[in-house]
Amino acid sequence: MSDSLILEVADFEHEVLTGIYSEETGRPQPLRITVSVAIKPADRYAPDSPLSASKNYMDLKFAASEALPAGVHFKLIEAVADHICESLFIQDARVARVSVKLVKLAISENGEAIGITLTRERR
Repeated sequence: MSDSLILEVADFEHEVLTGIYSEETGRPQPLRITVSVAIKPADRYAPDSPLSASKNYMDLKFAASEALPAGVHFKLIEAVADHICESLFIQDARVARVSVKLVKLAISENGEAIGITLTRERR
């Protein structure tokens, strides 16, 4: 079995233009987002290992927030997740796999988590 390093930013909220119904279009809705990225780890991490030995996990949050194109309406949250995956692959050649979980908070009636998880591997 080979080593892997999973970086994760979990359960943060960001408003995104998404949805197919008339009450969803034209205004952003809140999504709860979790992004996980697999990279090959360094052979060893010492107490003074530099950040370049890993990946800045704030890049994950950026890809799922500020890197989303302003003013673009994504009909499906799958398209939002796909854009996040592609952004992370472009950011860093070491990214081998990305998993994005999106929960649509506006449609929850009883606290249930309604959404998707998309996992992509570098091709």
